[in-house]
Amino acid sequence: MSADFDIESVGYSRFSFERDGAVLTAAFDSDHPVNGVDAAMHEELATLFTDLQRDAASDIIILTGRGRAFCAGGDFDWFEEQIENPAKFRAIAWEAKRIVTSLLDMEKPMLCRLNGAAAGLGATIALLCDTIVADEGALIGDPHVKVGLVAGDGGALIWPQLIGFARAKELLITGDMLSAQRAAEMGLINYAVPTEELDAKVGEIVAKLQANPKWAVRWTKTVANIPLRALAQQMMDASIGYESVSNTLEDRAEAVKAMMEKRAPDLSGE
Repeated sequence: MSADFDIESVGYSRFSFERDGAVLTAAFDSDHPVNGVDAAMHEELATLFTDLQRDAASDIIILTGRGRAFCAGGDFDWFEEQIENPAKFRAIAWEAKRIVTSLLDMEKPMLCRLNGAAAGLGATIALLCDTIVADEGALIGDPHVKVGLVAGDGGALIWPQLIGFARAKELLITGDMLSAQRAAEMGLINYAVPTEELDAKVGEIVAKLQANPKWAVRWTKTVANIPLRALAQQMMDASIGYESVSNTLEDRAEAVKAMMEKRAPDLSGE
């Protein structure tokens, strides 16, 4: 790690950063109304967590979203580009794997301040954080199937680890969204609190971490993540492969078109 590396010097366009001593808040921060993932954000996500780890002045990371959402999944204009030119989807496979593996490789503790909707990749990233504190008005889910895609960017990896296979598979293959309260009740996230208490709860957990020896915290997290890192190595190539194939199918195009036109899809089974 460079002794003087500063993530703010990199020039991220889809994320903003704020410091409070050794606590660094990184926020999804784009022109998209719900911080939807586009090509630029996806590319930045593939380096973000490595750069957060390298950032010399921070010991604790808070990940949140600016505006009314945390990150509500893929941008539909980007979806249309990928459908029209599947090579664009193929080209991001390495990024997709690196987002998951680099997040799990982080030693610094990372809290998710879930301020609004987290869907698809946004939900995966939230759930791969170490502790998730949500606004009780937030929603979380992985609706990949509703837009014709396999839940291949990490959802199939992390959801079963948190809530078991039966519940996870039901939610992944229906694409249903959950309220933050329901997610907390089933153990998917740690806390769901009123809006006005969100920052206080996050601050409470940060204070507990700061009261403990830094390296004991970092390396306890590192050891706890070993099985998840191993699972990611086992799953991600196949997961992204299946997702890439699903992007080429007829029902993928129809599902996205129907969603944009706010109607039920006319699915062919192909």
